Amino acid sequence: MYFVASVQELQEFNPFIIIGCGGGGEKFANFTGIKAVGFIDDNKQKQGQSFCDNIISSDLPTLAKTTDARSVAIMLPIGAEGSAIKYAVQAIDLGLNVVSSFRSLPLHRNQSLLAFAKSKNVQLKEISPRLDVVKSLFGTAPATCTEVLPKLDYKPKTPIVFVGGTSQECGKRTTTRILGQTAQKIGLNPGVISTDEMGLEQPVDLNFRAGSLSVMDVASAVMGSVQYLEEEKSPDIIFVEGQSSLTERGNPHPRGLSAAILVGAQPDATILCHRFNHPYRQPMGIEQEIKAIEAMEPTKVVGISLNLRNFAEDTPKGDIFSQCEEKYMLPAADIFQGGASILLKAITEYIGIGDVEK
Repeated sequence: MYFVASVQELQEFNPFIIIGCGGGGEKFANFTGIKAVGFIDDNKQKQGQSFCDNIISSDLPTLAKTTDARSVAIMLPIGAEGSAIKYAVQAIDLGLNVVSSFRSLPLHRNQSLLAFAKSKNVQLKEISPRLDVVKSLFGTAPATCTEVLPKLDYKPKTPIVFVGGTSQECGKRTTTRILGQTAQKIGLNPGVISTDEMGLEQPVDLNFRAGSLSVMDVASAVMGSVQYLEEEKSPDIIFVEGQSSLTERGNPHPRGLSAAILVGAQPDATILCHRFNHPYRQPMGIEQEIKAIEAMEPTKVVGISLNLRNFAEDTPKGDIFSQCEEKYMLPAADIFQGGASILLKAITEYIGIGDVEK
């Protein structure tokens, strides 16, 4: 009833004043047949600048009077629902139709706003999240958009170490925690952020189950966790546990989750975990994962945490570390056999903090 599901439907509301001079606003203005006669943004640094052949304003009533706009398109990001509601009320009061992209604040939850639009004889529409398509394919779908967190753009002040892996269940959780413990033993003040599936094991400073969030929210959750730790603990170094893998073929679904954690962490250095002879996963391998991590983020893989759980007891292990180091030109260690000190030394030497003895 309230959804707009095609560009043709949008064209019926021309011309538009567009609220939000970011990616959403530009995308809306570029839809075929859309006529944009003005732009508004609350960011004072944007006001007065040219955007899509218009000058960005801060005053909706003035634009409504000086243009032939019939409608307002509210293209604001998750986290700006308050501003979206403010502009919607203002536009309706001015007799303008409203097309919104609330997503996390859908119209069926805004009955008072719908009633206000009806009283002013204007249309209030929402761009469809197209969950109907998902439901037709799978028989089920979320009731509303699952992205709910504000989009953060926070740059850490503290050195960040991402602990990634070549597959699920290859040692990321254990490696992250033991690195944190070892850092504390040598006199550093570490922060440890866990993202693991169960969210139960200690010691960590923060533990949220990344898989419980929309992938669109995961980067913000990691950035917000880093910011919180910096403000509350003033750590010397922060370790962020990754999930799954960027390259594993056996279970591709969590790969986006792994990417989102990596992007949110913005790591200075990375430790890569690998499990030999994995019984129920299909990792592509160490080389492919290193390439993927370093291609996605400007970070450096500085060491390898080897999980020897599936090595048979009668299989020689003595040469595996030296072979790995020779092949990848990186220190390799078993986190349970003094490996944390080896890996932490590689980390601190690379980022230039601490004093770790061999």
